[in-house]
Amino acid sequence: MNLKQIAKDTAKTLQSYLTYQALRTVLAQLGETNPPLELWLHNFSSGKIQNGESYIEQLLREKPDLALRIMTVREHIAEEIIEFLPEMVRTGIQQANMEQRRQHLERITRLDTSNPSLQPEQQATSDPNLDDLSN
Repeated sequence: MNLKQIAKDTAKTLQSYLTYQALRTVLAQLGETNPPLELWLHNFSSGKIQNGESYIEQLLREKPDLALRIMTVREHIAEEIIEFLPEMVRTGIQQANMEQRRQHLERITRLDTSNPSLQPEQQATSDPNLDDLSN
């Protein structure tokens, strides 16, 4: 396991995600101030946002002012969340793992209540000998 490579890949994924969040923020701002530009940016961005850096490069060629705005917002978001992120990720993974383990344990220990052979009360009420007694 190459931890350094995992960290680089994670950072790249996070960077692309922050680019996406910055795009969403800018789109919301443009929706209030410049709807035609919002529509253009939305259409331009469709299918291109998976790789944040490639997206920014393409946008810089088309509309540098929007690319710079998205980069500024992305940087601001990163600065605001960076101090909380490591602990949030660690805690989130621990809690998610615990919940997954709990659900798995419940699944493997749950009795199949839909199977009548496992329910003695139902067997007793459907016993033909008992049906004859009620007549």
